[in-house]
Amino acid sequence: MNKHRIARRTLIQSAGIGIGAGLGTGLIPGLTPARADGSAAQAATAELWNHDYWAQKGDVKLYMYRKRVGAPAAGAASLPVLFLVHGSSMSARSSYDLQVPGGAEYSLMDVFARYGFDVWTMDHEGYGHSSITNSSSGIMSGVDDLKAAMDVLTRETGRSKFHFFGESSGSIRVGAFAQAMPERVDRLVLAAFTYKGEGAAEIERRRKNLEVLRANPRRKRDAGMIRSIFSRDGHPSIYDPAMVEALVAAEMPNGDTIPAGTYVDMAANLPMVDPTKVKSPVLMTRGEWDGNSTDGDLLDFFRQLPNGDRQYVILPNTAHSQGFSKNREVMWYVMRNFLAEPSPVAS
Repeated sequence: MNKHRIARRTLIQSAGIGIGAGLGTGLIPGLTPARADGSAAQAATAELWNHDYWAQKGDVKLYMYRKRVGAPAAGAASLPVLFLVHGSSMSARSSYDLQVPGGAEYSLMDVFARYGFDVWTMDHEGYGHSSITNSSSGIMSGVDDLKAAMDVLTRETGRSKFHFFGESSGSIRVGAFAQAMPERVDRLVLAAFTYKGEGAAEIERRRKNLEVLRANPRRKRDAGMIRSIFSRDGHPSIYDPAMVEALVAAEMPNGDTIPAGTYVDMAANLPMVDPTKVKSPVLMTRGEWDGNSTDGDLLDFFRQLPNGDRQYVILPNTAHSQGFSKNREVMWYVMRNFLAEPSPVAS
């Protein structure tokens, strides 16, 4: 695997890191990175264990899913917990545990479980296996979902603080959660985040469609809409068609409608996260062709973060859907280094 590892200096130059602390070098020892080209099978010699859980938010049942190397054992040291928060148009397991025929690795859960994390995700209200209600399941509803998950996480892992990752509107959800419950957040990754949405082509499209979005708590999400996610930023060749069709096959059994609330929030209610109230270390990643944001918008947010332990990374040849891109390994690399970075020594 050494011939495949990206030199740290080379990555910093090619990924276009504009601002931020240096990438951490303290990778988790004894674990071989999964590879997008299918050689993950060689790295995955340890058996992955998974389990389903349920959180309760009032009358709403929230489905939770967990993966790690080996089952938890009484008396064993707990693993660092990574909680993945999904976006507007797909449920949790389609977003983060997608299995694509042919061997290419797309499961962020599998990748980070093999890196040594206890990886969790959850279907927000109205998505996937969670309760389907009349709620539009906006950003703040998602924050309440995350609050409901905390009792399950603490009980099952023995920890009280967790790493969080959110992509797209999932990053807004988890950013708002970090603002509301800073005591629960260890390190925070905001991928494909939107702050105010100024100058972002996709946010402008949603604003023009706001009346329709507000008319019904659920919006249409068919196979064509899923496919359009990978062409709307103008660079469809950075996604494998086999992945797109696997995603359609995995997600469409959940139905052809999903909550409209996050689209409404992103069109009408931004900003929903106050950067001055996000106290944890933060990594922000943006694909260079992401239509949901601009560098100006995100750097405005980044500069206001109070914690000096922060990084801003531009991912080359990448659009909005970072985890499904052909260049997703670059995201894995910077994310893994950030999560494994040693804690700075206070002066």
